[in-house]
Amino acid sequence: MAESAASAERAESRAVEGGRRPSRRPKQDALIEGVRRRVRSTDGGGSPEDASASDERRPGVKRTTPKPDVRAEARLLSIAPRSGPLATPLKQVSWRLNPRLLGTLNKKGLRRVGDVLFLLPRVYEDRRRLRRIAELVPGERGVTVGTVRAAGDALVKGGRRRLFRAVIADETGSFAATYFQSGPWLKARFPVGKRLVVSGELRASPSGREMVHPEIEPADDLEGSHIHFNRIVPIYPGFERHEQRAFRELAHRVAEKYAAWIEEPLPQPLRERLGLLPLKEAILRIHFPQDGADLDELAGHMSPAHRRLAFDELFFLQLGMALKRQGVKTEPGIAFDVSEPRLANAKALLPFELTRAQARVVKEICRDMGEPEPMNRLLQGDVGSGKTAVALVTAAIALLDGYQVAVMAPTEILAEQHYRTFQRLLEPMGVKVGLVSAGGSQKHKREVRAAVASGELRCAVGTHALIEGDVAFEKLGLVIIDEQHRFGVIQRHALMSKGQRPDVLVMTATPIPRTLAMTLYGDLDLSVIDELPPGRTPIVTKVYSEKARSRVYEAMLEQLRAGHQSYVVYPLVEESEKVDLQDATRGAQTLREAFPDYTVGLLHGRMKQEEKERVMRDFRERRIDILVSTTVVEVGVDVPNASVMVIEHAERFGLSQLHQLRGRVGRGAAASYCFLVAGYARSAESTDRLRVMEQSNDGFVIAEKDLELRGPGELLGTRQSGMPELAVANLARDGALLALAREEALAIAKADPGLTRPEHAGLVRALEERWEGRLALARVG
Repeated sequence: MAESAASAERAESRAVEGGRRPSRRPKQDALIEGVRRRVRSTDGGGSPEDASASDERRPGVKRTTPKPDVRAEARLLSIAPRSGPLATPLKQVSWRLNPRLLGTLNKKGLRRVGDVLFLLPRVYEDRRRLRRIAELVPGERGVTVGTVRAAGDALVKGGRRRLFRAVIADETGSFAATYFQSGPWLKARFPVGKRLVVSGELRASPSGREMVHPEIEPADDLEGSHIHFNRIVPIYPGFERHEQRAFRELAHRVAEKYAAWIEEPLPQPLRERLGLLPLKEAILRIHFPQDGADLDELAGHMSPAHRRLAFDELFFLQLGMALKRQGVKTEPGIAFDVSEPRLANAKALLPFELTRAQARVVKEICRDMGEPEPMNRLLQGDVGSGKTAVALVTAAIALLDGYQVAVMAPTEILAEQHYRTFQRLLEPMGVKVGLVSAGGSQKHKREVRAAVASGELRCAVGTHALIEGDVAFEKLGLVIIDEQHRFGVIQRHALMSKGQRPDVLVMTATPIPRTLAMTLYGDLDLSVIDELPPGRTPIVTKVYSEKARSRVYEAMLEQLRAGHQSYVVYPLVEESEKVDLQDATRGAQTLREAFPDYTVGLLHGRMKQEEKERVMRDFRERRIDILVSTTVVEVGVDVPNASVMVIEHAERFGLSQLHQLRGRVGRGAAASYCFLVAGYARSAESTDRLRVMEQSNDGFVIAEKDLELRGPGELLGTRQSGMPELAVANLARDGALLALAREEALAIAKADPGLTRPEHAGLVRALEERWEGRLALARVG
């Protein structure tokens, strides 16, 4: 996986550096440029320098149910304005800022007054009533005020290590503030006699009650301050505790002076209909909650104010998607012949009947292909659901109409497998199929590329080599991209640009939760194959520890004796590639000793393409019984006789990758097994992942859990999708809000495609702010 991803990224870089950016769609660009022109005319011209993202901006809370100790860390919202009064540099405000604070803010990318307003608190403390020390409960988080009675270093572990302890006391009791480090900077924060606000989890230890690494803040103005005490107080991300007071005071002053300049982007009827707070009020409530606010809702970023900001993020993301989608739909494309006789001829190529789900998806695709506008459809289906069969029927429709078809896969192994499948089924109808790859002799590569350019090769199957500058098509009508999330945005554009607005079908066997699909692929139509072909049996999945390996080998031996084959997969991690390859090599040797009567093969990403093909051919033709491999077999490899998948170091894999690897077995009628061998040192999260794999074979259930555990950004690489990131909205939690935002965005885009109505002027400005000029990038998602 790392190898294919790395080669894909290198190809993308070459495409950009060589100036071969994909051609832009004129009607779509005209729509987007019209929006931009109105932005420039309404915001008064140029914008100041962009603030870089803070190092401390991290994903939002992932829990679906708020709990008192939930710490929902936040980032700078994408809606911080880049023009107008809110873009005033902090160094130009009318009051004096502490130079040290200004330097800290600058390092964190907070350079404008709007950045202060749109940096959300990560958590809140309830200081409406501070507890006395005697009221603190061991095991619970609490906030109290006490005086430093003593402070200094202490020796632990026989004098080999120093720690710092300060005794904090009030009239009801005392406890120790303990830090597992030492230094004069700590002692300076705990001068004897100083009153401090101390926050943390109280523990009962053998030496007495203590808080480990508590957060502290001076309590100098405890009685009179309406900013730091006697209210629910915000705690901001990225700042040390002793810096919180200064930033909180800055946020309060900026809010007083600049909050009036916060523009309301949503039309009033929409806001009133959905019961959303005005944006200005939501921002003020987030920084300084009202007395009656619910602390759990605030901590979980689920308060009415947070809901307003989450809706904004989702709404403008969906509105941008809707405009991109509308731009695509207005372009002239190819109206293919999808009549019943033509469709029947295409289906006749398959040696089996389509399932109900496959037939439904083919019908949806045909409806798109028959329209005189480009198709942009995402085909989603679990491993083994038959996406390739749907792709073959789709390709046949385009080929029967006289057009060429390009099929792009992320790895050489999968491309070669698709090539053999398409060749076997399409050549009987007179269609010549070719494999376009980076391998082979220069003469062979020139001949294949010349055949594609002349139209002699009607169907070109390949890897990222298809997007290279020396590959041209005579009449490209359909682009099929398999495992599309393994390619960058620019690569997908580059392939599409080789034809005159070809239809596009992107496929993925990585199940995507509905909320994430609506977000990442809002400008694509979605088709889902939600059933497996008949005869498939569920895969039995079990987790074993290292010491139970003998039981795994016994189960493997039983299947080998029954005439079946096995995979044994080792992780391939880029940073430790050599170590992992040695693991696989040693593993192959161990298996040869454990199974002397059976043939063991080895496959990994450093082998030459010819070697990989030879090993896979031997495995398919049963000359290899046990295939030891790295994750190069993750995607698309189809050997129906293989009935056992053993995944070594399973705790090092993500859920979607484990599910993909498991999908290499269970492709025949025989019962199949997946054994996850996990190391002793595994985290709670990896244990959760393995438990999910044991309990479910449903890719969509697994994908939802993966989204909950890892978040959307990591799950499918939203950073490369050309979209704004989410700071408040949580896709694992806010599915209903996303659906509502999508519905409203589509309605506005349909009623006012160019956003020219006066009441939509705020939408235009906000849209450009949030997308930062990226509306044209991710046409294919």
